[in-house]
Amino acid sequence: MSNLFSYSHADNFVLCIPSMRGIILRIFCMRATCRKNPSKPLGKIELIAIALGGMVGGGIFSILGISVGIIGYATPIAIFLGGGLAYLAAFSYAKLTVYYKDEGATYSFFKRTYPQNRFAIFSIGWLITFGYVSTLALYAYTFATYFTTLIPTGHAAAMQKTISFCILFIFVLINSYSVKGMGKIEDAMVYIKIILLLFISGYFISYGDVQFIETFLHESHPLHHVFIVAAITFVAYEGFQLAIHAYHEVDDPDRSIVFAIHWAIICATLVYVILAVGALMVIPKDVLIRDQEYALAAGATKFMGIAGYIAVMAGALLATSSAINGTLFGASRLISVIAADGVFPRFLSKQNHHHIPQNAIFCMGLLAFIFVLTGELETIIEFGSITFIVVSFLMAMINYKLHTKTGTHPWIALSAMIMLGLSCLAILYYELTQNVHQMLYIGGVYALLIGLAKIFSRKHT
Repeated sequence: MSNLFSYSHADNFVLCIPSMRGIILRIFCMRATCRKNPSKPLGKIELIAIALGGMVGGGIFSILGISVGIIGYATPIAIFLGGGLAYLAAFSYAKLTVYYKDEGATYSFFKRTYPQNRFAIFSIGWLITFGYVSTLALYAYTFATYFTTLIPTGHAAAMQKTISFCILFIFVLINSYSVKGMGKIEDAMVYIKIILLLFISGYFISYGDVQFIETFLHESHPLHHVFIVAAITFVAYEGFQLAIHAYHEVDDPDRSIVFAIHWAIICATLVYVILAVGALMVIPKDVLIRDQEYALAAGATKFMGIAGYIAVMAGALLATSSAINGTLFGASRLISVIAADGVFPRFLSKQNHHHIPQNAIFCMGLLAFIFVLTGELETIIEFGSITFIVVSFLMAMINYKLHTKTGTHPWIALSAMIMLGLSCLAILYYELTQNVHQMLYIGGVYALLIGLAKIFSRKHT
């Protein structure tokens, strides 16, 4: 990697394309040979695409500006640590998936570990479901924000809502029609966007100022600030759980899902860190802080011209599209499982003869659009971030409780539990000190969801 990015001109960066092409060919060869059961519509490559699609979405395009505003050039370190937190969470999820063999993931793992605590089970069901709804709304919102910049109009707000509805509706139809078709579309979108982002990052680095390293070494930031940013970036890694929800639609699920989760997080962390380094090497800090999600497009335009702007815009649109697709696919399966237990109306549990929960898919798309219409972007981001840190902590706690059954060393399980707990406290501290009103709003949403969980848990006793 160091040799690849040591070239001083963009022309030299193109030398990496043959090896990249070889990697892509090997991926698709593996796709054709790794399946033991052809009747299962999804394989390892589709699962990695679903997990990456859920992770590499709108988060990375907005998190850079926020991170740089807090810790400056230490941002790549915080993003790397965020990947480490995600890996700790994924470790617990992977162990519990193999042990329980259940597509319900967070909800089912909690229910089967604490079967007597009905109210807590229902609360987890409502919280995790609306966590996914909020991230789906975030991706649709981000897609619409980028898309509207390409359309000259005097009614940007109305156009943004319309485009959000359209992109959600398109992927609702795709997911309702065919699992196999969804998998192929997800493959194409995810791997193209990863190549685009790596190409742009490499271009930035090849033209970047080496003074970046010297500036980084001279900057000093309290370690707790770096850890806070790592916790905030956790939302950019949310999505790896989506692969678990396809448990009954994947070939050799125990091995394939564990393989997909781990490699998806490694790939996402690599892309995020390289992109952060490249952006910081060519785009001034004040521009990153001011423009946030548009800073990459501005930097690409400056150093690569209109072609660079188009490449960044294409990467952003592909990233958010695949995130919508992957989230809608995985979370709709979760809603179906939860509804079968009476947490939601029963009609949401119905699946057609292709094992597709069409009612849950349409309901989730509708709820996400309501979030887009009524919620502020920052509120949606923070609600999703806090929710997934909390549930990841709970999964680490369960893995520690069952460590002898899941084959986990107790110190590894305990370390995951402690680090995720500290990251939860860090992001709560950040919210309480930086935006109390937002924290109160999020707390109100949690209170509403827990109230609904209480009502439904009493109704079905």
